[in-house]
Amino acid sequence: MGGAATGPSRSLEVERKYDVDVDAQIPDFLTLPGVATVSGAEARDLDARYLDTDDHRLAHAGVAVRRRTGGPDAGWHIKISAPEGKHEWGWPLDDRPDENADVVVPDAVIDALSQWAAPPFRPLARIRNARTAYALCDAAGAVVAEFVDDHVTATDERTGAESSWREWELELGPAAPEDEPGRQALFGEADRVVSAAGGRISASGSKLARALGQ
Repeated sequence: MGGAATGPSRSLEVERKYDVDVDAQIPDFLTLPGVATVSGAEARDLDARYLDTDDHRLAHAGVAVRRRTGGPDAGWHIKISAPEGKHEWGWPLDDRPDENADVVVPDAVIDALSQWAAPPFRPLARIRNARTAYALCDAAGAVVAEFVDDHVTATDERTGAESSWREWELELGPAAPEDEPGRQALFGEADRVVSAAGGRISASGSKLARALGQ
């Protein structure tokens, strides 16, 4: 198997996803509690390959594993769904001269996945994403949340079926409210401004689920 550094990074994602039409205009997020400035747009070209066992043991456990290139967090990721959000473990990106070749899961990632499933891990989906990111900051310049505008093209690698869509995500940052009422107030105002722009809370829990028709 391929090698990878041990000791993954760990973080918790708390986010809201929205379905939007292709021609929707990005709303003004300066009305969100605590947001004083919005950064300029940052373009990111993302390419993620997802894997699972033949009997979908990871999916049944609420776990996803991917290898993603592009963006500030390129690398191997394990995402674990939980009531408080998604726990993400990350490892550095391995060297691959051909991004279209079969994906080999590094040993460190296999070890981390062993509590849910054992190899072999098969190709599940490939998700390419033309992303534009904006940092929503407080008066001191700290990030309250990151907003991303995603144009997604996905392939179900089991069947070859392709799909495409646009979605928005709002993920809490280091300067977001720490208390639940504060977070709900922020998301509530985000829901309002997104709704005014023609968006709605996503009907799918993740890009992977949508790529697989779930």
